[in-house]
Amino acid sequence: MRRNELSDVAIFVAVAQEGGFRAAADKLGLGAGTVSEAVQRFEDRLGVRLLERTTRAIALTKAGETLYRRSLPAIRELESALGDVHSTETGLAGLLRITAPIGASRLFLDELNAAFAKRHPGLVIEVLYDEEKVDLVTGGADLAIRAETLLDPDTYAFAVGPVQQMALVASGEYLEKAPPIETPEDVAAHAGVCFAFDRSGTLAPWVFAGPDGPYSVMPTPRVIANDVGSIAASARSGLGLAYIYRHLVREHLQSGALVEVLKGQTEALPRFSLNYLSKRNMPARVRAYVDFAREQTW
Repeated sequence: MRRNELSDVAIFVAVAQEGGFRAAADKLGLGAGTVSEAVQRFEDRLGVRLLERTTRAIALTKAGETLYRRSLPAIRELESALGDVHSTETGLAGLLRITAPIGASRLFLDELNAAFAKRHPGLVIEVLYDEEKVDLVTGGADLAIRAETLLDPDTYAFAVGPVQQMALVASGEYLEKAPPIETPEDVAAHAGVCFAFDRSGTLAPWVFAGPDGPYSVMPTPRVIANDVGSIAASARSGLGLAYIYRHLVREHLQSGALVEVLKGQTEALPRFSLNYLSKRNMPARVRAYVDFAREQTW
């Protein structure tokens, strides 16, 4: 590959990542016209249209999507190699981007990130909280913390954080007016404050321990949210039962704002997993975080 072709690939990848010529130009420190001309020249050389252009937006063609997904890891590896050369002289630096569900924040991630940041003061750590399955190739994150069911099968992962103890809670006001709850099956007769994964509309199951293994019983949803803080607040307001991480409502249980029911019958959820792309040629900042997380005991 000639030098200008490598440059054109990098420019094309930047346009695809940033979603436009001007944004890519700002990222690369080039003029918007220079970026547009480079992509046009690259398309002419390949004889394939990579981008569909309108006056308001761009979109990858099928060929462009294929090239983008194949080229992006190589571009990132080259950028990481250059960054690692710098890091050998100055210590870890740059941006480490992590995506994680909000529930991991208070469970363990805030503490883990704080300890890691103190060890590597030259790094900037950015945490993007969301609940959806993430594509580490095109998603822009270095690492993903997810439940095992949301992991990309083509990546690597190991367990992090403690086992997630769950609690079934409600306000005293709600429990005074609602039907009695003596077994998990009684949950079906109640209103629920339910967690939903982002934009998917899928409700997180309420899992209980049974003689034949874990099983799920769901209430009638009254409030649905994708934020555990909102779920706890709705439960405190008397809107229904909530199935939530116990550590998030510990203070409310102690104060009496919430009451736990069916204690000891909720099933603990598995630990989260730390998900990353490759065991070889990892950027130094990613390798350092993975090694640091493996050192922890929960």
